[in-house]
Amino acid sequence: MEIGIRILVAFLFSQVVQIGAQEEGESGCVPGFQVKEYQVEYSGGFQKDRPLTQVFFDDCAGNDGVVFEVSHPDFQVDEEMNLVARRDVMDGGTVLFIHGVNKQADDLAQVDIVRAPPRSLQKLRGRIGLGQMQPYRSKRALFAPRMHVSENMEPPFPKVIGTLIVMSQGMEANHIFHMTGVGADQDPKGVFTIDRRTGEVSVSQELDREAISSYSLEVSVTDINGRLIEGPVRLQVDVNDQNDNRPIFKETRYAGEVLEGSPTGSLVMTMTAEDADDPRLQNAVLRYNIVRQSPDKPSPNMFYINPESGNIVTVISPTLLDRETLPTTQYELEIVAQDMKGRDVGLTGTATATITITDKNDHAPEFTHSLFSASVDEGSTGVVVNLTVDDRDDPATGAWRAIYSIINGDPTQSFEIHTNPDNNEGMLSLIKPLDYESLVFHTLLIKVENEDRLVPDVGYGSSSTATVHITVQDVNEGPVFFPDPLQVTKMENVPLGSFVASLNATDPDVLQSQSIRFAVLRDPANWLSVNPVRGTVNTSANLDRESVYVHDNKYTAIFMATDNGSPPATGTGTLVIHLEDYNDNAPYVHPSVVRVCEDAKDSVVIVGGRDRDVHPNAGPFKIELGKQPGLEKTWKVFRVNNTHAQIMLLQSMKRANYQLPLVVTDSGMPPLSNSTEIKVQVCTCKKNRMDCNGASSLCSNLMMLLAVALLSLLGL
Repeated sequence: MEIGIRILVAFLFSQVVQIGAQEEGESGCVPGFQVKEYQVEYSGGFQKDRPLTQVFFDDCAGNDGVVFEVSHPDFQVDEEMNLVARRDVMDGGTVLFIHGVNKQADDLAQVDIVRAPPRSLQKLRGRIGLGQMQPYRSKRALFAPRMHVSENMEPPFPKVIGTLIVMSQGMEANHIFHMTGVGADQDPKGVFTIDRRTGEVSVSQELDREAISSYSLEVSVTDINGRLIEGPVRLQVDVNDQNDNRPIFKETRYAGEVLEGSPTGSLVMTMTAEDADDPRLQNAVLRYNIVRQSPDKPSPNMFYINPESGNIVTVISPTLLDRETLPTTQYELEIVAQDMKGRDVGLTGTATATITITDKNDHAPEFTHSLFSASVDEGSTGVVVNLTVDDRDDPATGAWRAIYSIINGDPTQSFEIHTNPDNNEGMLSLIKPLDYESLVFHTLLIKVENEDRLVPDVGYGSSSTATVHITVQDVNEGPVFFPDPLQVTKMENVPLGSFVASLNATDPDVLQSQSIRFAVLRDPANWLSVNPVRGTVNTSANLDRESVYVHDNKYTAIFMATDNGSPPATGTGTLVIHLEDYNDNAPYVHPSVVRVCEDAKDSVVIVGGRDRDVHPNAGPFKIELGKQPGLEKTWKVFRVNNTHAQIMLLQSMKRANYQLPLVVTDSGMPPLSNSTEIKVQVCTCKKNRMDCNGASSLCSNLMMLLAVALLSLLGL
């Protein structure tokens, strides 16, 4: 009976509270908990998922997205708004707080956990009608519920955004609330203030969530002397987002491309915008849309943009996506990004996408004519004819650029073909002169291809080959010498009028009857003459191997042969005469002036023989004293080697200049001798100084001896 009375009293109390709330709702719904305080009884623990009590929350808009947060982590509010334990709990404390929040409401409810008294005490309370009891609080506690404030709030300020809760018997008169942190007493200072007596928190200015999205403060309670009574505890103030930022594309213009003939649904490009609003809310949830396509042919909807990802894909069929038939190769799309999931109330941002239809090699190059003709003079080179082709592909790509090749008709490889990069024409050139007398007509088969490979379903047809007819025009060609150069060997000093060589020149124009006449074109020493009809070359002066016009024993002359064609043509040929040496140059002694000391023991000099002829008409040389009586008593000549001799003074002589006769003989057959004199200066030598008729110079016996030794080695 007592338990039933207590339950009935509790039920009636809850009904009275609900009726009061309903009456208030009839006059105007107040978002939040419709019942602010609840009680549950503790008698040894709480079972997992067993409802303890049901809370009543209404945001006056359907409770969309409401979230509940319980101060004790082992408890939660389920979908039916029942307070349940997440697991079996032995001790839940004495009080729980439930925080309910969504866009429309933000409120706090209190749940008191009442320990079941002894049965006798329950009966006593039942008899006196005390169905509810205030929980026993062993100590004071400070609770700072999470607070929310909207950005861009309009004046006047300040505006109250919440109140701190002291979970105790009540605030005493000398207790004071304090608040510290960024936004209170730290920069930006004064954004939030607290009523020192009531604990009401107010915002004092307009906020910008994109600048600071939340503030973390600390609150506490002290007595009038500053002694800490409660706290500090953390107070979190979240700035609620408003849709005050438009979507912004990183660039105003974007560029993309798609290959012609691509299948429907091919990705072209991705365009994304950014919104500075809260990404957790629809304020920053973007949707993309194409609002304009230019041009709008062949379809105004050639492309589609995924509203959520911003991926632009093709929707036109591959056959219509033909670069060669489209009115343009570039399409411009105007893209709009709109927040609020694209609803009409959302803010928008705009950008432009330029899409280029790129080319693929789906058209083979074709010659404009199947037959090309050209004429060329024999003996000439250079471009013969320009071959023209048509190609519908993009001129800026390898699908258009042509590569030409000669596939038949050029066994001697006399032709080559290059592509003109400006107009794609094939420039057929002669790199080897053609001979009219050998072949008058040439027929070439030319093939043209692209740098890029054709797509699989397209091939090269007959129009990708062409025939080129080349006609060789006869030209009066100059006579040709054979052999060229003509080389002969002759002895120098042959008699005047001696036969040297017979020039041989023929006229390439075998189909014409022409005569040839010869002439000297270049004869540096004027030694030669040529018979104009027979082409025989004879000497007109002595051939001298030692001439300055002879190099490496070779004398070179150039002759020309001229036909009697119209106009006459001339050819040139070279004659090289290898000259053999004749012993026609007597040897001589070098140097022609020598110096010796007047003291005979220091008087030694070296002289050598020289000859303009070459072996065997030069050295070894024989050097000896002239045939004057008495010379052998004063001078003596010793052979040093094949080319040099040593002259020694046998007795001291006075300082003066003497002429010493010598005879030098070469080794030619027959040998040539030369009687000559050298000037010998007898000088005074003292302390390595040589005085020759007043002209002093330094002299070193050691250097003289070294020179003698070196010359001896060279001659061995």
